[in-house]
Amino acid sequence: MRNDALAVALDAGQNPYLMGPYAPVDEEIVAGDLEVIGEIPADLEGLYVRNGPNPRYPTEGRYHWFDGDGMLHAVYLENGKATYRNRWVRTQGFGAEQEAGGALWTGIAEARTNNPADGSRLRLKDTANTDVMFHNGNLIALWYLSGAPYRVEPFTLETLGTEDWNDTRSSCVMAHAKVDPRSGEFVFFDYGPEPPFMSYGVVSADGVVKHFTDIDIPGARMPHDMAITENYSVLMDLPLVVDQQAARAGRHQLHFMRDTPSRFGVIPRHGDKASIQWFEAEPCYIYHSINAFESGDEIVMDVCRFRVPGPPAIDLKGPLASILNYLRLDAHVHRYRFNLKTGRTHEEALDDRNVEFPMIHPQRFGEKNRYAWNVSINSDVTMYFDGIVKYDLDTGAQERYGFGAGRYGSEAPFAPRVGATSEDDGYLLSLVYDAATEKSELVILDGADVTSGPIARVLLPVRVPNGFHSCWVPAEDLDRARRTVA
Repeated sequence: MRNDALAVALDAGQNPYLMGPYAPVDEEIVAGDLEVIGEIPADLEGLYVRNGPNPRYPTEGRYHWFDGDGMLHAVYLENGKATYRNRWVRTQGFGAEQEAGGALWTGIAEARTNNPADGSRLRLKDTANTDVMFHNGNLIALWYLSGAPYRVEPFTLETLGTEDWNDTRSSCVMAHAKVDPRSGEFVFFDYGPEPPFMSYGVVSADGVVKHFTDIDIPGARMPHDMAITENYSVLMDLPLVVDQQAARAGRHQLHFMRDTPSRFGVIPRHGDKASIQWFEAEPCYIYHSINAFESGDEIVMDVCRFRVPGPPAIDLKGPLASILNYLRLDAHVHRYRFNLKTGRTHEEALDDRNVEFPMIHPQRFGEKNRYAWNVSINSDVTMYFDGIVKYDLDTGAQERYGFGAGRYGSEAPFAPRVGATSEDDGYLLSLVYDAATEKSELVILDGADVTSGPIARVLLPVRVPNGFHSCWVPAEDLDRARRTVA
């Protein structure tokens, strides 16, 4: 995106995260019987849904890509046909601004002292714009700064309100909770600026908080993800901390402590804070874990580890320079081994590609997986997902599919084929923006052979702004949810 037009835009103070493939859309639509290039596989039926920022109203000050109101974009596949639908997540803040007819909150790059007091604990608008999961018959939209989980009807994308789990929820929920495919449990943590700085909980398959405990960490941190195994959870205490001086001045600002070890807490699934075992590792930051599993006395965890000190800063001028450089990613696949018997940590880099937003077979969460599918990142002034890299974690082999010139994709969940005979027997689904048409499409790839290119391309009549996380809900789970409602 570094071109003459962008240079002119930056000089004029325009934000590239509000331009081109990032520009917000202002309509909610339903479009059926979509055009398909190729053929949607007969054994691929269900719902692909992706979350991401889409500001309803322009805000004062500098816009950060993480600020926009959450909007869900869904493609329903059934009988070889496809239907697209999009809707904003009707959070409390969204409703207040809609009633006011304009923005009431500033974003994370600006002072928050004048923001409404009914926002998050950080006095920022909880946008529920980060992740979307399926649990107990509903979609759950989540926010990266830990907020209220919002329950969304999977067929209409109607926001049903906050998910209070039958009045048992007493905390907020971070963006990257995990659903155990064996037990159906929803495992999460919460974090915030005041003690207790972290807490941890488990929700039953039928939607009741069955376990909740505080976690002792030294101060306010910025954890983003966690991992689960069959019997344990792994929590992260990473040296990205809240700048207390900035917080007292009403700003949300972070500081990386380069000389402070990273810590990983292994806790039994239903254990309390006294049962957690902490492991130290080299200083780093981690946005997303790939998976974790138990191997003898060890917990093995694969992640996308952010390199320290990170990508070199681009020489930019003006008020947006710090935001644009902050948003650039430089992460690689990294493996940790935590020995529960000796207390030792072993870590190693598995690859040096810049990759993120990993996906695995959904039934492999918490047990040994062979394959992972990550997006590759072409990070210049803005962050573009330019392809998908398939990793064979047993052999070290990898293969890559590039979306093509002027085409940028999104996180690609794996949809297992009905009657699959191997872990990679299924499909990858990614929303792809095409600069030539200024529209988007759902690209369907063969999970076993990503290099062969799309099996099918479902053409959408609109552009979907670049966004964050997604999930695949198979038809049988949707049918079960429909029967429950009926």
